[in-house]
Amino acid sequence: MRLADAPATEAVGAELALKLRPGDVVALSGPLGAGKTSIARGLLAALGLEGEAPSPSFAIVQPYGPPEVRLPVLHVDLYRLDDPDEVEELGLDDALGDSVLVVEWPERAGPDRWPDALRLTLSIEPDGARALTWDAPAAWEGRWST
Repeated sequence: MRLADAPATEAVGAELALKLRPGDVVALSGPLGAGKTSIARGLLAALGLEGEAPSPSFAIVQPYGPPEVRLPVLHVDLYRLDDPDEVEELGLDDALGDSVLVVEWPERAGPDRWPDALRLTLSIEPDGARALTWDAPAAWEGRWST
């Protein structure tokens, strides 16, 4: 899917927000500046967040919960992790029962983490637009086909 600009990228996040359930993981991959945080911001805005969501690059995990948003969300940025074992220390899997994980740089957690995640990959086109591809596992069947 071609995304012409930042509003189009945020719109993907807004559409995704309508399909989320507690326990879902959305894995966002792509180079720096590709739009991972824009998707997360669109998702959070559609869930009711007022104002702009900061990138969790330094905090690593930015939690959002009701009444701020209609569904608990942990916005996670694993860019600064050096070892997949560090993910255990974050307690993300413990939160999955009632929250959604939106994970930027999921590859830093290792290839086998979150096998049921919806995996969205962004790339930057020569003209500056974004290309979005995805891998939707069985857990997402019937929910993500945009």
